[in-house]
Amino acid sequence: QGQLVESGGGLVQPGGSLRLTCRAPFRMRSEYNMGWYRQVLGKQRELVSSIGPSGDTNYTDSVKGRFTISRGNDKNMMFLQMNSLKSEDTAVYYCYMGPYWGQGTQVTVSS
Repeated sequence: QGQLVESGGGLVQPGGSLRLTCRAPFRMRSEYNMGWYRQVLGKQRELVSSIGPSGDTNYTDSVKGRFTISRGNDKNMMFLQMNSLKSEDTAVYYCYMGPYWGQGTQVTVSS
């Protein structure tokens, strides 16, 4: 854990956008699944989105049509574009690549 580095979190008003980046210090194996979880204090960690080795993507219902997951061609970077943000999107967002995890980045949506 903690070998990936997330960035791009912060404070944004409702309706705004943020782009999260997850960076690995080395190239990941091509067969790894990758994705993003989020967690609100006191609640269970929730899978937000994932991307498989072939590029297939999945999203939790609450973010469909607003969030887009993608990864870099060199397989050591991954992104989460978050549009039309809502207050309920406020959480700490964690990325994973295979067995590796990041430390999390705070996203706060508030006016």
